[in-house]
Amino acid sequence: MEFVGEANDNKDKSSSSGSLRLWSQWQLLDSILPTGGFAHSFGLEAAMQARLVISPEDLRTYVIHVLENTGSLLLPFVYAAAMSPDTQTWHKLDRLLNAMLTNEVGRKASIAQGSALMRVAASVFSEIPSLKMMRSEALSSGAVSFHHAPIFGLVCGLLGFEAETTQKAYMFVTMRDVISAATRLNLVGPLGAAVLQHQVAPIAEDLSTKWMNRAVEEACQTCPLLDTVQGCHSYLFSRLFCS
Repeated sequence: MEFVGEANDNKDKSSSSGSLRLWSQWQLLDSILPTGGFAHSFGLEAAMQARLVISPEDLRTYVIHVLENTGSLLLPFVYAAAMSPDTQTWHKLDRLLNAMLTNEVGRKASIAQGSALMRVAASVFSEIPSLKMMRSEALSSGAVSFHHAPIFGLVCGLLGFEAETTQKAYMFVTMRDVISAATRLNLVGPLGAAVLQHQVAPIAEDLSTKWMNRAVEEACQTCPLLDTVQGCHSYLFSRLFCS
């Protein structure tokens, strides 16, 4: 009976640990987490001023193209980092992505968001001390640029996300942030934004499936016009967002 009691205690502890980890996973995806995503419009502000996005249908198309680019270019980095959430893999992926991002505005946005996510994750998720240690070592050595996609995969991997969930989560936060930017640019109202997100969700699901579990060697841009438009953001005379 004593062994049965010990087994039940261990089972209860394991269940409690799993439940607490689930709360941490939800928190990572919560928009209240101060990771700086809302400071960036994914080139939407520049596209609006260039008159490429002027109607609700234009906005819907733009969001889909952002998701397509995210899936084709960034999901491989998210996936690789989530599958091997260690320092060596993170540094390798960060250097490779830094070389692949030719758009200076997009590169700076990726670094700003990644730096913020790593700082917040190291402070909030204290149950994973390796996060703080990895961040401190990276800051001391200057070995990485702190790009967002590899850090997102790294944090998700350490929090126990499954690979499929990690990649869909990255697509979700991208969709959420670009639609939020559209709201603040008065391209759509809050209710319209919620409707748009719900309508685009099936497309995001299809794109996630299309680009899921790919090696970083397959990373590519499928909508280069968006990259060009975002690169023009720094030339805007008046702007609300950083990118």
